[in-house]
This record gives sequence, structure tokens and C-alpha cells, in this order.
Amino acid sequence: MSIFGKIMSAIFGGQPASAAPAGGAAPGSAPAGAAPGAPASAPMAAVDVAAIVDKAVAAHKGEKLEWRTSIVDLMKALDIDSSLAARKDLAKELGYSGDMNDSASMNVWLHKQVMSKLAANGGKLPPEIKH
Repeated sequence: MSIFGKIMSAIFGGQPASAAPAGGAAPGSAPAGAAPGAPASAPMAAVDVAAIVDKAVAAHKGEKLEWRTSIVDLMKALDIDSSLAARKDLAKELGYSGDMNDSASMNVWLHKQVMSKLAANGGKLPPEIKH
């Protein structure tokens, strides 16, 4: 699984919210009680990213993880390898074209990209996170 796939899985429980069937219905089936010919599935409510990641942060007692601004802390909170090598792999996955040896710039770009992609896949982000 890709590193971004691991982030998505940790937050969305294995699949993006936009791909998840409403109410746990099987893909392609109408929601329970839906009239015949109704759309296959209604849009799922947005996933509250902050609630999920804040809960993960709470499990890391004694560690102050600033996931709202740090890709390293986000990855640590989700128990995903946050090493420089892993972040370089994530940067390649997401199409980073900058200098990978400038880890500060790369990290800022990665955080913005990950937040943007989470929002695009049904993640509800706190207003202070610019994506």
C-alpha cells in the first residue's frame, strides 16, 4: 500500500468517504427503504478528520503532535513511518517536483497536499487548515 493510501486508510477506515456506500449498503445497491430506481447510494456525510486524528494523538500520551501544521506529526499520530525516506516516497507519490533535500519546504508542501487530498475525498478539515 502506498504511503498516502495508509494515511487515507487510517482516516477513512480503508476507503475514501466518496467511495464508501451510504449506510453500509453493498456497492451498487439502493439504500435501505429506497424506492425502486433510486440512485445506487446517497452521498456519505463528510468524515471529521480532526476528530479522528485528535483521537489518534490522544493515544500518544506525553507526545505533543501538531498534526494540523506538520506532516511528520500527522504521520506519527497515525502510526505511519515519518522518516525522511518515507516522506520522500510520499513526495514522489504526490508528484513533488521541488528539491527533496530541502526537507522543510518539502514537508510544508506535503502537508498542504495531504490536507487538500483528504478534503477532496470527503474529509472535513478544521477551518484553520488551509488546503
